[in-house]
Amino acid sequence: MRTLSRECGVTDADNPWLSRPVAPQPSAPAYTGAPTARPTGPSAPQRGVPAPDRAALLPTIDQRQDADLWWLGAHGGAGETSLAALIPGWPAAGHGWPRTPGAAPARVVVTARSSMSGLRAAQTSATQWAAGLVPHVQVLGLVLIADAPGRLPRPLREFAQVVAGGFARTWTLPWIEAWRLGEPPALTAAPREVRRLVDELSALLRPGADGTAN
Repeated sequence: MRTLSRECGVTDADNPWLSRPVAPQPSAPAYTGAPTARPTGPSAPQRGVPAPDRAALLPTIDQRQDADLWWLGAHGGAGETSLAALIPGWPAAGHGWPRTPGAAPARVVVTARSSMSGLRAAQTSATQWAAGLVPHVQVLGLVLIADAPGRLPRPLREFAQVVAGGFARTWTLPWIEAWRLGEPPALTAAPREVRRLVDELSALLRPGADGTAN
């Protein structure tokens, strides 16, 4: 985690990162009793985190509706559309921070591929949020989706750990060949890691749930 501190140019004391229409449908699956995913990283913007280069920033997009949760792809091909197809009430944000008409911050889960470029994009989005540049969102965590079958090479595993330190929670999803071949994503047919992700997010969205979404 010291690597992230050096890249951001902040001291250890300042940087706690160290360690589309459809018929009306339920906005989220029924809670199945999954435990709430507790934060393992920062749950709020942090003092002393410098903003990334302006050219790297994700834009803010005004949305016409509220949603229980938004998937925000940190880069093209990050999986936000596939994940949004699983739950009608959890839409894709279109690669931009959602600004909704409601008074409460939009709850966001950032998605990225586990390639080096995907991880860097996720890190930049975390830094943009942590620097306080998008106060209209509440970041619940990061979903890293495998960019290829098999085990990640060591440099990617190590950098993924660094990037995960900038998010309250991180979920890891495997390579899903069916999605690559264009099969419509379906929760009932998804790998257990995807179903667990949805269960844990559903738990986080319950009123009064332990964590940052209340």
